[in-house]
Amino acid sequence: MTQSKPVKSLRIELRWSAALAVVVLWALERGLPSRFRLLPVGFDFIIFATVLIPMLAVGLTAGRRSWLRIERVTTWLFVAVVGGITLANLAVLIQEMLFGRGQLDAIELLASGIAIWVSNVVTFSLAFWHVDRGGPEARLNCLPIRADWFFPQEGVPDAVRPDWRPTFIDYLFLGFSTATAFSPTGAIPLSARAMLLMMLESSISLLTIAVIAARAINILGT
Repeated sequence: MTQSKPVKSLRIELRWSAALAVVVLWALERGLPSRFRLLPVGFDFIIFATVLIPMLAVGLTAGRRSWLRIERVTTWLFVAVVGGITLANLAVLIQEMLFGRGQLDAIELLASGIAIWVSNVVTFSLAFWHVDRGGPEARLNCLPIRADWFFPQEGVPDAVRPDWRPTFIDYLFLGFSTATAFSPTGAIPLSARAMLLMMLESSISLLTIAVIAARAINILGT
């Protein structure tokens, strides 16, 4: 009688930082006047709950594979929906600024610009988190998947713990840096899809900061 080999348990990355980033984006969205919200009134609860519930379920079920698959699908749906609405709102604001009749004042432009910028950072951070090396669990369990980004910690292994792997905080910093500096400031993109994602995020951020914020400051100065 042969003994079956023990099944290695799946290591799970904690979801609190990703969930907190989504909650902060939700709070920012709810704090804006309905005229400037990225999502329609009432629809925002459904969208944010759709991505938060699977994150919570992954933690409560110790990473049951069915919930991991659901979380991956809902996260990508969240990124697609919120990212698309962010682009649409940016286009509307630019059109209003260029061809409108002055209905938007400086404070309204700044509030809308901040909401779009934060949404841009959070959605791309979630995308980076799930794209790189197959996602959080694939990285944590050292699956043989090629990296999309090279992090500086990987170049100085003596400075970090031996089992170090990038977590959501690392991708949030990557998303923040890309949206602020418009270029890699830490992690270096290695794949074409990583470069394209960073280019898209930088373009949205550039339009938001250089066009909307600059116009709002110009209005304040007149």
